[in-house]
Amino acid sequence: MKLTVATPTRMVVETDDARHVRAEDATGAFGIRPGHADFVTTLPVSVVTWRNGQDHEHFVVVGGGVFMVEDGRHVQIVTRRAVTDDEIDRLGDRALADFRETMEAETESRTAVNRLHAVTMRQIQRVLDASRHVSTDFGGRGEEAGQ
Repeated sequence: MKLTVATPTRMVVETDDARHVRAEDATGAFGIRPGHADFVTTLPVSVVTWRNGQDHEHFVVVGGGVFMVEDGRHVQIVTRRAVTDDEIDRLGDRALADFRETMEAETESRTAVNRLHAVTMRQIQRVLDASRHVSTDFGGRGEEAGQ
């Protein structure tokens, strides 16, 4: 069975030999094997595990997302954040560090957008204030209001 885990910026997992995928949604844990019916659910922040054809277990932490099964042959997970490791002991620390870094970058980005928005609004306000103080007569001359 094919398993893909994708974020907006990269393909985190892409394998053709998953024989069992385990995940958890709001209703609890569930497993998917080849031939499973089509299925869609949302995932919270959680650990998804899978076993490959050699019976090795693999892990990926997802920052929420959508879990889909297509034709019993393809499991897809789309998420904003994902960190994978074959060692569960390392995965927690890696996921925390990655999620923290991503959250900091998102905060910086939001701050920059908010600053740009504020500067734009102040500039618009200056233009509007200036247009209120200048009147244009039919001769095409601009004169200060009140003169």
